Amino acid sequence: MRLGIIGGSGLATLEGLTDSEAETVTTPYGEPSAPLVSGRLGGLKVVFLPRHGKDHTVPPHKINYRANLYALRQSGVTHVIGVAAVGGITSRMAPQCLVLPDQLIDYTHGRAHTFFERDGEVVHVDFSFPYGRRLREWMKAAAVKAGVEVIDGGCYGCTQGPRLETAAEIRRMERDGCDLVGMTGMPEAALARELEMEYACLAVVVNWAAGKSDGIVSMSEIRAHLESGMARARKLLKGFASLDGVLSD
Repeated sequence: MRLGIIGGSGLATLEGLTDSEAETVTTPYGEPSAPLVSGRLGGLKVVFLPRHGKDHTVPPHKINYRANLYALRQSGVTHVIGVAAVGGITSRMAPQCLVLPDQLIDYTHGRAHTFFERDGEVVHVDFSFPYGRRLREWMKAAAVKAGVEVIDGGCYGCTQGPRLETAAEIRRMERDGCDLVGMTGMPEAALARELEMEYACLAVVVNWAAGKSDGIVSMSEIRAHLESGMARARKLLKGFASLDGVLSD
């Protein structure tokens, strides 16, 4: 295994990475969000990429998802954990929770969403279950080992951004079956599937979605929950890297 970790808002660097080396790469789809940082997390080879750039300057709708995933695959990555800050829709998805979603619904538009677009080429990729079963099981085991509580399962609804959603949009998403709302889950997961990399999402709930609390969505509250939630996400990732008898280079 070679693990790729895509860091979302609040995770622009990966603490505990040793023997690290940054590499600026290019792909047939352009440049990724930032240089790839390779190293070891515990005994595991890891390639880290901050989704929004090293200074958090790339908004969700402008991320070059194809370049990001292609660059990771070029570097030998076989499994990808996408860390993402999200809003909670259903009652169990409270701020600061960590969630391993098992389904998603894509509400985005206009994003370059596939590698299969050459004339004369028709390729259909099964996407019934968008997140890798084995990788999710390993992440659950890592949470237990790290002493971090994680919610197993849930549906991630991916919106276009960069604006937050209206209360009516969130009500519609809840009727559709969404438990979480974020802006970066797609086409990231689908592109990983096309490249035959196993992919899982580690969602960090940083706020109640629009209309799910008494007031408006507070940016200061999001920042506070983001800091606390990402600290627990880092702890889970360190637990993942130290799993015995499951992972190997």
